[in-house]
Amino acid sequence: MAGDILRVQGGKPLRGEISVRGAKNFVSKAMVASLLTEETSVLRNVPLIRDVDVVTQLLRAHGVEVEHDKQAGILTITPGKLRLPDPAEINSVAGSSRIPILFCGPLLHVLGEAIIPDLGGCHIGDRPVDFHLAVLEDFGAERHEKEFGLHLQAPRGLTARKVHLPYPSVGATEQTLLAAVRARGVTELTGAAVEPEIMDLIVVLQKMGALITVDTDRTIYIEGVERLHGFRHTALADRIEAGSWACAALATKGDITVRGARQEPMMNFLNVFRKIGGQFDIYDDGIRFWHPGGKLHSLPIETDVHPGFMTDWQQPMVVALTQAEGVSIVHETVYENRFGFTRALNQMGAHIQVYRECLGSKRCRFGRENYYHSAVIQGPTALKGADIEVPDLRGGFSHLIAALAASGESNVAGIDIINRGYEHFMQKLFQLGAQVEKISA
Repeated sequence: MAGDILRVQGGKPLRGEISVRGAKNFVSKAMVASLLTEETSVLRNVPLIRDVDVVTQLLRAHGVEVEHDKQAGILTITPGKLRLPDPAEINSVAGSSRIPILFCGPLLHVLGEAIIPDLGGCHIGDRPVDFHLAVLEDFGAERHEKEFGLHLQAPRGLTARKVHLPYPSVGATEQTLLAAVRARGVTELTGAAVEPEIMDLIVVLQKMGALITVDTDRTIYIEGVERLHGFRHTALADRIEAGSWACAALATKGDITVRGARQEPMMNFLNVFRKIGGQFDIYDDGIRFWHPGGKLHSLPIETDVHPGFMTDWQQPMVVALTQAEGVSIVHETVYENRFGFTRALNQMGAHIQVYRECLGSKRCRFGRENYYHSAVIQGPTALKGADIEVPDLRGGFSHLIAALAASGESNVAGIDIINRGYEHFMQKLFQLGAQVEKISA
């Protein structure tokens, strides 16, 4: 086992109230957008997570002044005079984060060059950067391979082009938006991702002076402008974290109110939560999730891009499905290697089999590529405590849910990775009455 270990005494329902702040998958991108102007930007509802720390350090490495009121959750960002740091400095700060590639569009506009170090991230599937690079090169960037990674230059600036995404990739959509808002001409982006976090980024860019039109057919038009200005914005709440705590309530037969959670971006999740047998109440400032007693119901789930059931909800929901009556089938269509976390669940007593076949009807990115991307869950099964290790961010939180639902003691290793996307998760566990103890390795 590696890293810190969380010792969990499971089998106790989680009950109480917690809060979620801004979405991990939006906040870091809004921070990058601040590079598109020399003026000060203010971002509110910022969570205390590792990704925010990484982007803050990357911004400072590029000469940006960043003030972080951590208690209030407010970032004040003033680019001033940008500079290109040494590649080793970027590598030391970025670590496994893939966020540096999104710096490229803004930096190419402002500095005429950018550096991309080796990219990491959670090992849940292939996340090629080819499309990122193709977009930047089509817009006029020149790529030079170096020992440290890639050096991009745009001596003549960036010019708008038509961009078609064969799959609505969130990262490629973000890259196109950040590169196109100050490019010469009009960019027509077809096949775009339209997740709530993408729409919130578009809202921020429009506040900065960008001209962006979103059609109903996943087409986005971006009219390039010469200059942008600072923004003031409150980040949308993290629907992934809210869904994770909801699944924890279901799996532990608990009752959790998540302040900050919003209904609209979670409608597909709420439908599944209700079908499986969970209950919820919608408040003006949050959502209460609880297990009403009795049996949970098995059901089929297929992940999909928005407005479908998002892939980041899949893993915690699988834990809840181990407690449902009958056979549930989950077809993962977004990331090909997202069922590795089920090995630990089986070790704890779950009955989960994974298959290469597409056990569903939705279009799948990799159904013929021999990946284990469908799961059959037989329930209900009594989970028992075990020694397990966190594989990735969402899988790690799912392991934590399983340990909380299981009878007996579990030792969950590598929990530090959970800090990447879950603010104060230890404090929230205590608030909900969990019996946990952090042990340094």
